[in-house]
Amino acid sequence: MPATAAADMALVLFAIFGVLGFGWRSWLQYRRTGSTGFRGISTGGWLERVAGVGFVVALAVAVSAPILQEIEAVQPVRVLNEVWVQTIGIVVATVGIAATVYAQLEMGDSWRIGVDTRETTTLVHTGVFGRIRNPIYTAMFTFGIGIALVTPNVVALAGLVLLVATIELQVRRVEEPHLLRTHGEAYREYAASVGRFVPGVGLIR
Repeated sequence: MPATAAADMALVLFAIFGVLGFGWRSWLQYRRTGSTGFRGISTGGWLERVAGVGFVVALAVAVSAPILQEIEAVQPVRVLNEVWVQTIGIVVATVGIAATVYAQLEMGDSWRIGVDTRETTTLVHTGVFGRIRNPIYTAMFTFGIGIALVTPNVVALAGLVLLVATIELQVRRVEEPHLLRTHGEAYREYAASVGRFVPGVGLIR
């Protein structure tokens, strides 16, 4: 697949991810609860701000990768510039989109973007959340890996690294402490038996 065609495909996948994962889900949340679920990316202390802004930067870098490849400002890494790699990337990214939407729906009315320490939501621990504590982030990692394979240039790889780093910071230093404060022993027991991003890994004991 030509580099520009791969870049086009990556941008289409990004558009679908944005529409379904953010736009449609926020609209559905508003229709059901009267709130979009958006709590901001720079609320709280400095850690929350770093994680929130870092997430936006990571997405911006990731989106810029196919754009830069489209205008031939960057080129794919030669060893990864293969049709079969790009095909796997499309499949993986598509799975990531579907998994993101599914996990968001599993959260029901507790779905949020960002953390508001003034509110308490239900601790969801059934369905896919009974196997993984953060399946939405796992799905986003999957999408990010897929996109990096579709347009395997240095910018895309940097975006993936930034995405992983900021989500790790958000989960470990912002969301988990908040959930421990909010739900106490119930979350402690949940986190001791259900993995952070994959089953059985990242337990808090």
